[in-house]
Amino acid sequence: MTTIANEKADVKKDLSSDRHSLFSKEVGERKTILKGKKKCYEIIPKHKAYRFYIGIFFELRKGLHSVFNELQNASKNDTLELVINSHGGLIFEGQQFHNLIQKKFYNRTTAYLDNVGYSMGALVFCMAKKRVVYEYSDFMFHNYWGFAHGKGGELKAQIKHSSKTLERFFYNIIVKRNFLTKKEFKLMLVGQDYWMDTQELCRRGIATHVVIENKEITAKEYLKKSKQNKNKKSK
Repeated sequence: MTTIANEKADVKKDLSSDRHSLFSKEVGERKTILKGKKKCYEIIPKHKAYRFYIGIFFELRKGLHSVFNELQNASKNDTLELVINSHGGLIFEGQQFHNLIQKKFYNRTTAYLDNVGYSMGALVFCMAKKRVVYEYSDFMFHNYWGFAHGKGGELKAQIKHSSKTLERFFYNIIVKRNFLTKKEFKLMLVGQDYWMDTQELCRRGIATHVVIENKEITAKEYLKKSKQNKNKKSK
């Protein structure tokens, strides 16, 4: 779609935490021409665009209550942009992001892998509708790790319950979207790590777009361009 009306907006810092920072801007109403339809356009109403910089998922001191409270008040037209540079962290904190996207920003979330997404960082990247990487973005899936304490029977019950619920959570994000095969997922559960560069992310459909040479192109276009460059070098 092509934008035919520009908006003016002042960017301001709203909230932040120890590990993450939230910014927002007001975006004015605009018209966008629908691709392939010269006289057809849609009106995008005035809304708030949130940009959330994500680091390590480990908010122990302050928590994310203020940040999530702000985002829970989002309107139906507001958008969320996640800028991820994360080595991972607490699964339950990552699940809060999943719940927020499902409730308030479903199909209106864009994630940028700038530049590392490992473990929980990788999963949150996968939660977005549009997933953008850069030429040297780095990515890794692996199984969760944790600990349990209590009496013997309690340990067994806790581990059994946690394994069942967390494996289903991982499965729904990774396998249902065809980012890993069922066989690969089973190997991941017993210790296999999956490291991926930009080309692999594009081949698997994990990345939908790539930013390169001051342009944002589709993953398909990037792979085609990479192949052409490789052929030129081989001649």
